Amino acid sequence: MDSSEQSGKRPAAEGTCLLTVVSPRRGEGNSPTGIVGRRLARQLLAVGRDVRVLAEPGQCGGWPDTADVVAGSITRPLESARAFGGAEAVFLAGAHPSTVGDALALARRGGARKVVLLSSHGPEFEEANPPETWYWLAIEKAVEHSGIPWTHIRPSAVMGAVIEGSYPATGSDWPDTVRTGGVVREAFLDQGHYPFIHEEDLAAVAAAALVGGDYCGTVVEAVGPPLSTRSRIASIARALGREIGTVDLTADEGRAVWRRLGWPDGAIDVTLYALEEYGARFAELLRWTADQRPSVHDIIGRPPLTYDDWVREHIDRFR
Repeated sequence: MDSSEQSGKRPAAEGTCLLTVVSPRRGEGNSPTGIVGRRLARQLLAVGRDVRVLAEPGQCGGWPDTADVVAGSITRPLESARAFGGAEAVFLAGAHPSTVGDALALARRGGARKVVLLSSHGPEFEEANPPETWYWLAIEKAVEHSGIPWTHIRPSAVMGAVIEGSYPATGSDWPDTVRTGGVVREAFLDQGHYPFIHEEDLAAVAAAALVGGDYCGTVVEAVGPPLSTRSRIASIARALGREIGTVDLTADEGRAVWRRLGWPDGAIDVTLYALEEYGARFAELLRWTADQRPSVHDIIGRPPLTYDDWVREHIDRFR
């Protein structure tokens, strides 16, 4: 079924929602599925939906008591087939191109009426490359051809990624550095910008797509505005009530720091590119974010949370 066949309104999904969660991945485009999933679970339970979670080891704790947590991995779905039974809506996060077809077949047989995919901003770039090199686009195409009504969510970086240790590299060492009174060392410190969305808002976008019928057959750009590196550091400093020392690194120096922290080159390349690109084209990319329809504000029915909001919520991680 393609998007043209399902562009009209669909009935709201009822019953069980299955959420899939993987351990933190540092590859480019990988969102923190655990912190987003836990927020999403609470939101779905609050509106009366049953929640089941297929979670990799290390991600099985911290869920609401009423959530049904199944240990397993969406990357090996055939080993956890029972998780799909009776799930009417699936929040598909952390899938792998090589096994996503098996997961979707299980979802279809289990009675899924909707799949909401946590995708990335990679597909529009992958489209110019041979299909055998696709990753995110391969997953999107598999979902589109699954026969299940679908929605793709392409988020910007998630503010809480630093908590889970997933992409992006920028800011990933700040909790440890700031907590120990050290100096923040970042590439593109003065002109760098990066787009971020609060995990609560991303979960709210996913909840709206899962339980409503307005977004079937669409790609939702769940993007936050580009934030300067300086402003993010200043937000933390204000919440702490003290100055935070900084050092502006060259791109090569930043690369060396992130490599020592265990970041793969692909994730470093994309981080450096985005910091520079969003800084150089700030006004244009800010306008692109504001022009997205439906906007995050449209979908969740309130203004998105800010980085200051996020910092106030998590300031103890920097103390």
